[in-house]
Amino acid sequence: MPRWRTCTSKHFHRSSPVAQGLLLCIVTFGVILPIFCHRLLYSYYFLKTVYLDSLSDAALQESYARGQEALHFWEAAAFTKSLKDPLETVAKYPDLLVTVVTTRRAEGRDYHYLLQVAQQLHSLLKACGDKPCAEVMLCDVESGPSLNEDALLLEKQFLVVRRSPDERWQNRDVPNIFEKEKRDYVYCLRKGWDLMRPKNVVVLEDDALPLTNFFPSVKNILSRRFALNSLYIKLYHPERLQRYWNPEPYRILEWIGLGLVGATILLLLLSHYTPLSFTFSAPHFLFLALYVMAVAELAGRHYLLEIRRLSPQLYAVCPATECCTPAMLYPGNASIRTAEYLDQAVCAQGNAKDMVLYKIARSRPGEKAHSVEPNLIKHIGAYSSVRHCFNILVEEFNTITLGLGPKNCLYSHTTTTTTKKP
Repeated sequence: MPRWRTCTSKHFHRSSPVAQGLLLCIVTFGVILPIFCHRLLYSYYFLKTVYLDSLSDAALQESYARGQEALHFWEAAAFTKSLKDPLETVAKYPDLLVTVVTTRRAEGRDYHYLLQVAQQLHSLLKACGDKPCAEVMLCDVESGPSLNEDALLLEKQFLVVRRSPDERWQNRDVPNIFEKEKRDYVYCLRKGWDLMRPKNVVVLEDDALPLTNFFPSVKNILSRRFALNSLYIKLYHPERLQRYWNPEPYRILEWIGLGLVGATILLLLLSHYTPLSFTFSAPHFLFLALYVMAVAELAGRHYLLEIRRLSPQLYAVCPATECCTPAMLYPGNASIRTAEYLDQAVCAQGNAKDMVLYKIARSRPGEKAHSVEPNLIKHIGAYSSVRHCFNILVEEFNTITLGLGPKNCLYSHTTTTTTKKP
């Protein structure tokens, strides 16, 4: 018998590790993962043509219902609850100030993003008990002739700050929308610092919905040593950018570590509890490590990160990347330092405030920037108040799978988005 036929029969006999490894890959990547992952948006197996439209409609309906519920809640509160001037009720030097930057949205008004965020904060603050977790300030940066109706509705419940007529006049000549966004952000940072001198500051955009573990997680993050040396800590990173297959070194190391740990566990199980021919040899260990890494990437790192929500202590901290700023934590006096840094920069298309902040943290000695995983907020905006476009889930998915950016927006951060009105 020819030698090559002997080698072939030896390596591909059904009891050989090569044949068993090939069968394991076929069953895993061709059967099991497609069955269990075809509905998961952030998996490579997600069936876009089948489920994307229904997923978009469901997200829109959920946001619309939540917005209408929040509207009724705050309308009832405005009639049944009478408070003093909110400025008289806020505490000086709070441990944490939550500033919500808001403006009127010409489109998507029925979703009442600000009211949704305010209702969620109200609920989370009630759960804190007698000692409040934080003070809340709404920073209304609307500069047009129309009023921000949602902010007006909340004036008796929260401290709402706005620019004076003189400040609006001084800020009238803005070269572009990105510079305006930056100036509004700086105004809100400074206003919160001037009014309360908080020990720490969280700045939320008005479509950043805090999750149920928001305050315990922020408290835990601030208790860690790295927070003392941080200029800012990002509490949100788009899910589409959370994959292992990214140029961020820490994530590659995490991916390799997962493969090594997973391969060790699999070898223990396969060698003791199955008839498979895998042993503690270098080729078998390397194969199983790559197998685990492939499963984790194809199924979706986003879903592995969700396991960390079991406890605030499990949240991971990593170096921050450029995108994005829906939820930012500024420890200590970092908020006022950030305002001063931003004042020295000019924003434009391709150099928005998130890019500027990233460059500052990399170039200033002693300033560091971090990001927390998994996210502490859900980005619920379907309409952009800054970029005057409708952020679409289809575009988001194209960005995920094809590396394409949104076609209709100059610059888009939104992840939870939809395409149709109810």
